Amino acid sequence: MSMHFDYHKKLKKIWQKGVKLYQSGHSSYEKFPITEDIPFLQSIGLNKIDIFDFVEDWILEGEPDLETFLMIHDLRRDFFLEEQKGNPSSGILSPDKLPEKHESISGIVWLPRIIPKAKAKLRGELSIETMYCCGGDRAFFKKYDIHPAEFLRIVKSSGNNDLRIIEWVEKRVKLI
Repeated sequence: MSMHFDYHKKLKKIWQKGVKLYQSGHSSYEKFPITEDIPFLQSIGLNKIDIFDFVEDWILEGEPDLETFLMIHDLRRDFFLEEQKGNPSSGILSPDKLPEKHESISGIVWLPRIIPKAKAKLRGELSIETMYCCGGDRAFFKKYDIHPAEFLRIVKSSGNNDLRIIEWVEKRVKLI
């Protein structure tokens, strides 16, 4: 199978395999048996937790779906290959460095938290305790009618300009 042309097909197969594994009782990240898929995942900037978290939430909560998983990780892959030149970051965003869940910017609760999470997701710097597109993130996205991949794309295109992200969200909030 081609490495780049149809990488999404291999990623989809890993997701499907992960779903079956989780459903059959492999519900522990530490023991999640996808070791043979790790080299491929690393080649596109992903790791085992990227699969496990999304599979677990899909099984337990019915979201995010496969399409969302693929869209989010396509953006991560693009950032990894284009911005990071295929070199993984050595940094990890510690969960205790994230703004509190109740904090707000312009009256928008969760926005101060989701911005650094999105940046860390793009760079592959989320700790295993932190998921981009977790239940709290999904509640934020639903409330403001923002697709998780759409937000990640805005964060990616904004670089270090957080004000641009905030203004984009403020405009979206006014539309609902």
